[in-house]
Amino acid sequence: MSANAGALGDRVVRIGTRGSLLATTQAETVRAAITATGVRTELVVVATAGDKSAAPVQEIGVGVFTAALREALADKTIDVAVHSYKDLPTAEDPRFRIAAIPEREDSRDALVARDGLVLGELPAGSTVGTSAPRRIAQLRALGLGLDVQPLRGNLDTRIGKVTKGELDAVVVARAGLARIGRLDVVTEALEPVQFLPAPAQGALAVECRSDDHDLAGVLGTLDDVASRASVTAERALLAELEAGCTAPVGAIAEVVESIDEDGRIFEELSVRGCAAAVDGSDVIRASTVGSVDDADELGRRVARELLDLGARELVAITEPSSSSTAASTTQRTSGTQKGESIDA
Repeated sequence: MSANAGALGDRVVRIGTRGSLLATTQAETVRAAITATGVRTELVVVATAGDKSAAPVQEIGVGVFTAALREALADKTIDVAVHSYKDLPTAEDPRFRIAAIPEREDSRDALVARDGLVLGELPAGSTVGTSAPRRIAQLRALGLGLDVQPLRGNLDTRIGKVTKGELDAVVVARAGLARIGRLDVVTEALEPVQFLPAPAQGALAVECRSDDHDLAGVLGTLDDVASRASVTAERALLAELEAGCTAPVGAIAEVVESIDEDGRIFEELSVRGCAAAVDGSDVIRASTVGSVDDADELGRRVARELLDLGARELVAITEPSSSSTAASTTQRTSGTQKGESIDA
């Protein structure tokens, strides 16, 4: 038993999660890691408004999958909440702290298509399911003439839409499929150079009460430094744009190796972001590179570049009258620090 775990004595740490297969699988990985430190644990399933509604997330509201977990944490029904980090509002809640961000899964989006097709092989008019405005906007911006259809439900339900022939393809987070052991259905992982993921996609947020210092010490042993830096930058970008988790905004930050003038290798944080019109008519991109210690500022720097290029007006564009891809798309890019382009 670690020294941090010893401070908890015989306390049983209650870990709260949503009830879906993906959510409970994620929570079980966190539970196993906590248990490995010598702490007694139990899993508690908490129903959320998002689980009870079939409406699109952007209609239900930001934080719909996390509010109930946080309230259970606040009233001490649970001691730890395990969130998909991308679902959390960007505004901090002083009642809680993100005590750990475990090592992140692959953040890319994944295509699950009929007949093993990749995105570029889908014929014009193919039906592709997703309800995320970010995915809708980027799919339309590719100019492939795809018919984007609304999609809700757990991962098995979404995959089933393809296997049953109701849709030609769906776009989902690769991380979710990895966690439930369904990577076999992926026909293409969508590369960020073309299709940026949601800020914090693939990352978990392990949250406890701000005043629960002993437990925070235990949870801190689960923290992954690179994952925290990446997520910090991506969410800072989202916050600076004043956009919610359902906005058509993509971002990815990665710790990369660089070489200085003397040939010495060092680590930097590369941050790329985009904002798109949901009708697919315009996509703007920006990027920067800098110190890992400056993750928050790097994310905000990219956001300011996007704002200078018109991001706020762009994300306000509403759904077109037709679900098909816009015929003409404009793409603009901006890079800071070493002139790096997001499309490089």
